[in-house]
Amino acid sequence: MLGLSAAALFGVSAPVAKLLLPSSTPLVLASLLYLGGGLGMACLEALRRLRPVGAPSREARLGRNDGAPLLGVILCGGVLGPVLMLMGLQRLSGVAASLLLNLEGPFTILLALLVFGEHLGRAGAFAAGFIMAGAAVLGFQQGELHGDVLGVLALAGACLAWAVDNNLTQRLSLKDPLALVRIKALGSGTCTLVLAWLTGQPFPSLHILSAALLLGFASYGLSIVLDAYALRLLGAAREAAYFATAPFVGALVAVPLLGERMQPLDLLAGALMGAGVFLLLRERHGHVHTHAALEHEHLHTHGTHHQHSHPPGVDVTEPHSHPHRHVPLTHDHPHVSDQHHRHKH
Repeated sequence: MLGLSAAALFGVSAPVAKLLLPSSTPLVLASLLYLGGGLGMACLEALRRLRPVGAPSREARLGRNDGAPLLGVILCGGVLGPVLMLMGLQRLSGVAASLLLNLEGPFTILLALLVFGEHLGRAGAFAAGFIMAGAAVLGFQQGELHGDVLGVLALAGACLAWAVDNNLTQRLSLKDPLALVRIKALGSGTCTLVLAWLTGQPFPSLHILSAALLLGFASYGLSIVLDAYALRLLGAAREAAYFATAPFVGALVAVPLLGERMQPLDLLAGALMGAGVFLLLRERHGHVHTHAALEHEHLHTHGTHHQHSHPPGVDVTEPHSHPHRHVPLTHDHPHVSDQHHRHKH
């Protein structure tokens, strides 16, 4: 539900942004959306600190060792991806661009499986394939299909950059998602804003700017926080499949908002995605597996996977967060490729 909710909030951004684009440029609008998400998360963090009971958050804080992956998230997701996308959009038709932008999901899954040690069984891969096929069908609307090699490489590179961003965010998702998204969105928005300023792009009026910031709060703030929680619980491969439903939500919202009509291909895409989500929700994966010794910090409760003593001064109220060590453990239960279940099959 977290993954599908994140996709829904992000999907809304496409038709609403389409209303704002005539009064702005893509690069300026992208920077405002990121900044809206970051500023919104900063406001939520301020409200969280006003709570009268307990610490501002029991989530694990981002630490010095998280600097490198966090920088990679900002550069890949907030700078390299948008710039390459804009370069590609200038060289390709709308149909070609829509189809190529669907590469983000498969790239995310491939990186998760081949580089970051996740596992996706046949049933999960089959379900994800249905969703990706629906996304491809949704992008294939009537229109001219043309472009050049540089445009194709630019859009493919953008999708690869976002795939790296997704997997690095999954590695950081055990830390406080609100802090993670605040830094990610503010860093990405600032970098994109500087690029817009250096290229001399004009800024929109105050009411367009306010609308963009508000949209960014929902679609680039709340959405990414929900996505971070889903990445924590599911792993990047499965969450990429759920998040790929975002374009269909955008198509549904465009009907009343932009006066567009659902086409037969839209309905086919929805059916394929619905079938894929249903199959992915029904997927069960369980076998005897061994947890290697592991030491890290994150929010947790004490159960089968977390049985450890507490050093003096640690608040034992659950859930809580502190550095802890997992001892080797062998058992059998249903699981997904979260960060506690990266093992050979």
